[in-house]
Amino acid sequence: MRIGTMMGATGTTTLDDLIGMAKKVEAAGLDTIWMANIFSLDAISTLALIGREVPRIRFGTAVTPTYPRHPTAIAQQALTTAAATDNRFTLGIGLSHQIVIEDMLGFSYDKPAKHMREYLSVLMPLARGETVNFDGEQYRVHGITLDVPGADRLPVVVAALGPVMLKLAKEMADGTNTWMVGPKTMAAHIAPSIGPDATIVGGVPIVLTTKVDEAREKIAKDLVIYGQLPSYRAMLDREGVSGPADIAIVGDENALRGEIKRFEDAGVTDFNAAIMDVEAGSYDRTLEFLSSLK
Repeated sequence: MRIGTMMGATGTTTLDDLIGMAKKVEAAGLDTIWMANIFSLDAISTLALIGREVPRIRFGTAVTPTYPRHPTAIAQQALTTAAATDNRFTLGIGLSHQIVIEDMLGFSYDKPAKHMREYLSVLMPLARGETVNFDGEQYRVHGITLDVPGADRLPVVVAALGPVMLKLAKEMADGTNTWMVGPKTMAAHIAPSIGPDATIVGGVPIVLTTKVDEAREKIAKDLVIYGQLPSYRAMLDREGVSGPADIAIVGDENALRGEIKRFEDAGVTDFNAAIMDVEAGSYDRTLEFLSSLK
């Protein structure tokens, strides 16, 4: 199992800060950096810039919403980032949530799975260097091929949690990028649904600390929204927990090591550690611990 970490989940981090963070993560020996795409720096563009500064580690988006970007546009941008990073880039895409897509951006969120199927029908041929000819309800694309020098076949993972989306990710993409999925749900639901050869990214809040109760209390406060969004709420309910703090990996080295092993045994191929900076020094301590797993 590859070990990676999340960055860019807050809008207060500058580009220079992220480059510095990426250098620190690479020096720690981790395999991958996954960058969130929120209402701040664009994740695909940022990772292209970071990739020019950081020569070894792999990168991916976790995740870029599909609705605001035409699939040909996101393919062109992602292939450019792949070329800029010596093909160390994985494109992670997702539907986002109705509150964002419909209420904030004004798109219809009707039939989201159909949207994703059409989106992948255009995106995946472009990711493979093929010509697209597709007629759907939302997208009609003909005769387009993207020739991006230096870009190889682009890996694409989909933020898939429910059965229909997991089926799409299995049939059309390279795997799934998850968040708010506990180890029981990963083993019983995600991994069997997507198959043995897929990439399964498991994004999990984590912190190395002796102050477990205080840390979980802060995590519960900081991540409260993820217990309310329907897609994540469904995963927490499957796990039988009340909120995000209950699936967070919190404790000493032995506790963290044991819980991470549970995700590996559940089928996760890429562990995405969302390090929770709950107290002074907790980020650096947790990163050092993750380094020791390599």
